[in-house]
Amino acid sequence: MEKTIKKSSLTISENGLEKKTSSKRLEVLKTYKIYIGGQFPRTESGRYYQPTNASGKKLANVCLSSRKDFRDAVVAARGAASGWSGRAAFNRGQILYRMAEMLEGRKAQFIEELIQQDSTKAKAEKEVNLAIDRLIYYAGWCDKYQQIYSAVNPVATSHFNFSVPEPTGVVSIIAPQADSLLGLVSVIAPVIAGGNTCIVLASETKPLCSVTFAEVLNSSDLPGGVVNILTGKPSELTSWFVDHMDVNATIYCESNSDVQKMMREKSALNLKRIFFYDKVKWNTDEGQSPYFIMDTQEIKTTWHPIENIAGSGAGY
Repeated sequence: MEKTIKKSSLTISENGLEKKTSSKRLEVLKTYKIYIGGQFPRTESGRYYQPTNASGKKLANVCLSSRKDFRDAVVAARGAASGWSGRAAFNRGQILYRMAEMLEGRKAQFIEELIQQDSTKAKAEKEVNLAIDRLIYYAGWCDKYQQIYSAVNPVATSHFNFSVPEPTGVVSIIAPQADSLLGLVSVIAPVIAGGNTCIVLASETKPLCSVTFAEVLNSSDLPGGVVNILTGKPSELTSWFVDHMDVNATIYCESNSDVQKMMREKSALNLKRIFFYDKVKWNTDEGQSPYFIMDTQEIKTTWHPIENIAGSGAGY
């Protein structure tokens, strides 16, 4: 005769009170840290927040970055600028392609995070595939845009006159806030393809993919400091992103007219370039173009003296 084993009805005594054990497990939320200089520090402020999805479920513990974090990121970006811009364009393309490879390998994780942030499975798969393709698109442009947008200019003196694009330096970016992955990739890729370094403020309400993408960057041969990713509130950090005197250009992807006005005014202090990508649809072909690379390029013109053979009357 088989014996049936009954579940124990023992209770736990705590301070003289009898409590029944709970069958529901408390989920351990992942702590998503920021990415500065190739490292994953916690914010120096010690603050964090817990974004939720449409059903009210808490998604993670996410760092609430401070002005000091941004300053640290600018120092890291400036330190990496000369080395990154000095690399061969072909090598930059190799590294962007490696990012696409690493993102492809972690596709399932990104799809899961997008679904947690209220995306459907079909939309999540499409977004991840588009992000991978976008990295490959800009990887291909790394060693080609200079040929397309440089020129030999006709001049009236005995000189060669060349105009060539060069990276502007350190770029601060307020990424699309309604977009977790594709918008983030779409603003980072052209900036670094052109030899710039950047500091990016990810989506406040959908930050999961941004920090996971930082893990992809960290394992894809990208030098530390080239891309720095912060999480937090645009309302706290946007003014510092545009006000810092060691930032050469700022990209803003939202349509808040008051913030855009503030950015125009503050950028006048050091003639910082400002770009507003508030009307770009990142999930279409409009979201990728070599002109995005050229937005953060300066045109350098060089004069070189030569012998004017045609005008000298030389002959056989």
